[in-house]
Amino acid sequence: MRDKSILDIRVLTPERLVFQGKAESVVLPGERGVFEIQPHHKRLLSRLIHGRMIIDGQKFEISRGVVKVGLNEVIVIVEEPG
Repeated sequence: MRDKSILDIRVLTPERLVFQGKAESVVLPGERGVFEIQPHHKRLLSRLIHGRMIIDGQKFEISRGVVKVGLNEVIVIVEEPG
C-alpha cells in the first residue's frame, strides 16, 4: 500500500530518467509563476518554462516541459536546458 503523505515523483527527458523517488514537495517554474506541489495536491496538468525545479531541496535546471499531478504522483517531462 502506498504512503499517502508523500509524493512519488518521476522526472523524464526524451532521452533519460532524471529523477525517480519519493519526496515531500516539488517546486516548479510554471507559465503563470513558480508553484509548489505537496501531498494531497489537487489533480493538475501544467506547462513549465525554463527555470529551476526543486525536489526536497535538490535543484535541477530545466527547460520547458509539462507536469501531471495525480493522487500523490507527479510526472514531469522536460527538455534538458540547452
